[in-house]
Amino acid sequence: MSELPTEEVKLHPGDVFPSFSLPSADGQHALSDYAGKYVVLYVYPKDDTPGCTKEACDFRDNMQLRQHGAQVLGLSRDDASSHADFAEKFSLPFPLLSDPDAEFMRQIGSYGTKVLYGKTSEGVKRSTFLIGPDGRLVKAWYAVKVEGHADSVVKAIEADRNAHG
Repeated sequence: MSELPTEEVKLHPGDVFPSFSLPSADGQHALSDYAGKYVVLYVYPKDDTPGCTKEACDFRDNMQLRQHGAQVLGLSRDDASSHADFAEKFSLPFPLLSDPDAEFMRQIGSYGTKVLYGKTSEGVKRSTFLIGPDGRLVKAWYAVKVEGHADSVVKAIEADRNAHG
C-alpha cells in the first residue's frame, strides 16, 4: 500500500475520468462499457442505511435521468452479496459496484479524512461524478447532501447537452 497523499484528491471538469473495472452482484463493470453515454457514478457509505437508501431510491425514481439515457452506478465498500440484497430490497435497476479496500475511491477523492459531528475519521465521502459520453468529467459533487441531489445531476446533464449541442 502506498502512502496516502497529504492533500485531498479532487477531480475537475474536463479531466479524463480514471478508468475502472469493479465487481457487482452481476459481474464486472468497466467505465469503457458505457462509452458514448452519460454515466452517473455515485459513491455512498453503506448499503441499507437511511441516507444511502434515500439517495439510491431518488436515483431509481428519477425519470429524467432515464430520459437522458444516463447510466447510474452506485459504489461503496460493501461486497456484492450486500449489494444484491440492497438492490433487491429496494428494486434498484442499476449496478452497485464494490471497492472493499477503497482503492478506486481514493483515486477519485471519495475516501479519506472526514469530519462528522466534530470527530475526525477515515471513511467514504458521499460524492457523485457525472462522466460525459467522451469519458471526461462533466461535474463532481463532493460532500453531497442527499435531498434534491438527483435533480441537480439532471440539471448538469441538461447544461452539458446545451453547451455541446
